Amino acid sequence: MRWLGWFSRKSEEDAAIEAWRAAWAAAAEMADRRQVEALRAQLAAAGLDHDEREIEREMLEGLEALVALKESIGPGLPPAVATGHRAVGRDECYFVAPASLPDDPAQPGGTLLLTKTRAIFVGGAKALTIPWHSVAVCRRQERDVVFVRTDRPDLHRLRCNTFGEALRAVFLARHLTARRI
Repeated sequence: MRWLGWFSRKSEEDAAIEAWRAAWAAAAEMADRRQVEALRAQLAAAGLDHDEREIEREMLEGLEALVALKESIGPGLPPAVATGHRAVGRDECYFVAPASLPDDPAQPGGTLLLTKTRAIFVGGAKALTIPWHSVAVCRRQERDVVFVRTDRPDLHRLRCNTFGEALRAVFLARHLTARRI
């Protein structure tokens, strides 16, 4: 029985990482530069800033990228990104990142584009277009961006390659859906 107890017991490092990730998730909603520095200090103080913690370092970098994006756009539109992708057409594009559809059996890889009027995924056998006026909710789950629609009972989950891409995509999607009025 003691042996099984050893398997189920969390180490102090596991508990510290769990607490740090909860603080990171709260900070990701606020996107405040002071919170990034506090999280970096908390990671170092707990002795968790060693090489095995690549994911936590990636999470911090993503949060830094989100804060920089939030500070750069304010209430206006984000800077346009030059893309020659024909799926965008004449629309202004604000975000381009590699992504995949993890819920599709083929899990196609492709590109996630966020424009002034819609979110677009191009890859695999079919393209996915989600107009901003039909987005009820946009959330992040780890590296996934989840869109819930108002016009049909659909939920679309797109997996980004990094936490930073997912954080920025959700922030921009929320920003662009808020401007749809």
